[in-house]
Amino acid sequence: MFASRFASRPMRKGLFNSSTALSLLVLGLGLNHANAQPANVSEPNSLTYEDTFNLEFVANPQFIDKDTVIYARQSMDIMTDSRQSRLWQVNVKSGEHRPFIDLDENVSQATLSPNGKMVAYTKSLNGRAQIYLYYLDTMQSVRLTNTSATPRQLTWSNDSKTLAFTQFVQVKEKPLFTGMPKKPKGARWAKQGAYIDAVQYRGDGRGYLSEGFDQIFVLPVEGGTPRQLTTGKFPSGGTLSFSRDSSWIYFATPNREDYALHPTFSDIFKVHVDTAAIEQVTDIEGAESKPTLSPDGKYLAFTQLDDRKLSYQNSDLTILELESGKITRLTTSLDRNLGKFIWRQDSRGLVFSYLDHGETKLAMVGLKGNVKPMDVTLGGQALGRPYTSGDFTMSQSGHVIYTTAGRTMPGDLALYRKGKEDKQLTDLNRDALGHKTLAQVQDLAVVSSVDERAIDAWVALPPGFDRNKKYPLILEIHGGPHAAYGPHFAMEIQLMAAQGYVVVWSNPRGSSSYGEDFGNLIHHNYPSEDYNDLMDVVDTILEKGYVDTENLFITGGSGGGTLTAWSIGKTNRFRAAVVAKPVINWMSFTLTADAYPYFSQYWMEGMPWTIADKLWQRSPLSLVGNVKTPTMLLTGEADHRTPISETEQYYQALKLQGIDAAMVRIPGASHGIASRPSRLIQKVGNIVAWFERYKKDDSE
Repeated sequence: MFASRFASRPMRKGLFNSSTALSLLVLGLGLNHANAQPANVSEPNSLTYEDTFNLEFVANPQFIDKDTVIYARQSMDIMTDSRQSRLWQVNVKSGEHRPFIDLDENVSQATLSPNGKMVAYTKSLNGRAQIYLYYLDTMQSVRLTNTSATPRQLTWSNDSKTLAFTQFVQVKEKPLFTGMPKKPKGARWAKQGAYIDAVQYRGDGRGYLSEGFDQIFVLPVEGGTPRQLTTGKFPSGGTLSFSRDSSWIYFATPNREDYALHPTFSDIFKVHVDTAAIEQVTDIEGAESKPTLSPDGKYLAFTQLDDRKLSYQNSDLTILELESGKITRLTTSLDRNLGKFIWRQDSRGLVFSYLDHGETKLAMVGLKGNVKPMDVTLGGQALGRPYTSGDFTMSQSGHVIYTTAGRTMPGDLALYRKGKEDKQLTDLNRDALGHKTLAQVQDLAVVSSVDERAIDAWVALPPGFDRNKKYPLILEIHGGPHAAYGPHFAMEIQLMAAQGYVVVWSNPRGSSSYGEDFGNLIHHNYPSEDYNDLMDVVDTILEKGYVDTENLFITGGSGGGTLTAWSIGKTNRFRAAVVAKPVINWMSFTLTADAYPYFSQYWMEGMPWTIADKLWQRSPLSLVGNVKTPTMLLTGEADHRTPISETEQYYQALKLQGIDAAMVRIPGASHGIASRPSRLIQKVGNIVAWFERYKKDDSE
């Protein structure tokens, strides 16, 4: 889903310490116990926090010939605390696996030219990403750009002579006040105030934004100066697609200066490569995006959202017959979240990914909308928590390379051929995890006590699990709220289980991947009966007999943090809770979050000041007077999605009541706390340490 420090009292020592984690500061831990640490794990070869740095992931696969696939091999760099990406290749027949470009550098956005002779990609040079070209015949690389902003959406013209890309173009606005006196030589004055009048003035993970817009550029592959094609005080970008004769570029744009107040509005336009003339292509109510031309040049595929101002809405895969102007919606009957789509080489249909019951699947669809699911499940790209994920590509002959969905391993590359057994092509994590004893992930069937709906859930059993023993339980709740967990490898889940916990997660009402009706059960009604679904999950796992009913714990992040805070305001069954990056007060959230135009229009039935009573009824802060559960809050100090002011409100309210409470503030972290490996370790380590502090021993 969606920083100031106290000066009056010193920071206290952190709960969790690890040689590979950055130090943490925990506020206000008024307890008499010594700092608790996770219990020693007796099971040999269990995961450790250091193993986080050993994980590898596959991304962006693509064929460069009928037998060879290149992909981004992503790994964790313990020295820079970041994810690095190198290009590797694998032969689908022989299985030969080796580096593609002999560069020990971070490479991204690799894309093959239509003539099969060159690969364009970006890499960082002196802190700035630049476009490079790699020639397959001579195995040489050459830099094409020297730009000040990062080039994105690299797209080849069909004649392989031109690269198109998008790039942020800053617009320098004159300051409101220009009468400052001249500063004397050597004087040290305070910094000038920042004058802001933009609707969208900050973004999570980006901080406070410079004034400007994404624009489209073209660049000849022989080199030269990038030429800007689009202008205007609105963004023009996203997916780019050349016309068959390479004279036009299709793109999506809101094409209106008040676009920030209309967050789901966009149409498809085309811009002429030589003249920069612009023509509108679609004018449908709602949002069109991802324009992609068919190989024969007759059809334009795109996604289209029939915007009804619902909090959960699924786009349709749609095609426009360019000659006749006929528009056909292809996937309306599917009623699922759409992902990536690729045209078949014969232009008679497309292959696309979609979410279904917590998994990412593939299907084919013809030009008349006949959807045929394929026996392929994608995944394996989510690092921290078991969210849906996955990527794929398709050869000219129709063979599919996809990222696999494993329960105990991150994804690898596999080959799908109709009528044949799938072939795994990589095995990136066997060296790091093959000798480890991992938690086994099992399905858990839950029936909602609200309306007898089936609720999908999964459970991770700790290494060395013995059904005759009793284990502490962690209920882990996903964010979104319109997102989905599934039976996927997730390092956070595995690390919790390695500490001896049974971990359970689920997709309560409101989750994506089950259709719009299920998702909108919480429309203007969140949190609500999704809480009941979560308690039904706990009740169901308790019936298994291996959970210690005296040691139940609860946690979640973003929307999951909101539901955690809501839950402990409804029940005292949990011994401790960790509320991560939550919404606590819907009024204050809406007017401080970065995406406030969206939240106020799609998650609320009116402007927040007109429905204050209704927002308060759904705010976890309204239930804080009921809370008895020891609670730790955990949020990034640079979170602009669910700002840390939400965390601070709840922390202070708990303190005013004398509830055992603590706050972990992650310096520099945005909403995606686990985007850096050490932050993932900090997050899980502090959660487990907090639960260990309050876990009831047999002697108690």
